[in-house]
Amino acid sequence: MDTTPTRLQQLLTFYNEDPNDPFIIYALATEYRTTEPQRAMEYYQKLLDEHPDYVGTYYHAGKMLEHLQNPEEAEKVYRRGLQISRKAGQMHAASEIQQALNSLLGLDYEDE
Repeated sequence: MDTTPTRLQQLLTFYNEDPNDPFIIYALATEYRTTEPQRAMEYYQKLLDEHPDYVGTYYHAGKMLEHLQNPEEAEKVYRRGLQISRKAGQMHAASEIQQALNSLLGLDYEDE
């Protein structure tokens, strides 16, 4: 019988050891994203509240909010993410967040 811990079990162990590590919180949100979206959002929200400078959160948290049918909150997260990513000089992240915001607002133009 294989007793090797799953990735989720390992992450939960790491989280219990250091519940304030933003990378571990982000990894847990990512792990839950497809199977338990509401739980994933709880971890994204923890990042937004406790680690607002963790730029990687904003795109994925916004997408999760869209998935959970909360476009108004998604827009707020994207707009805040744009501010944070630009302030941090992370222009690639800012570009991705801007594209997500444009798509949410129906401003994404496709060449036909």
